[in-house]
Amino acid sequence: MNLAKVDEIKSAISALSHDEVLYLWDWFSEKEWAEWDAQLEADSLSGKLDFLIKEAFSEKSQNKLKGL
Repeated sequence: MNLAKVDEIKSAISALSHDEVLYLWDWFSEKEWAEWDAQLEADSLSGKLDFLIKEAFSEKSQNKLKGL
C-alpha cells in the first residue's frame, strides 16, 4: 500500500465541496456494489454457493422455511 498516495488523495478529498464529496461518495458506492455483484456472480458460476441451494431445499423438504 502506498500511504503517501493515500494521504495525497485524502488531502484532495478534504479540499472538495460538499456536493463534490457527495458525488464521490456515490461513485464509490456504485463501484463497491459493482465489484460485489461481479464477485457474487463469479462465486455462483463457480459453484461456491451451491451449498446454499442445497440447504434451502433441505429446509423446504422439512417444512422449516418461514414466509417473508
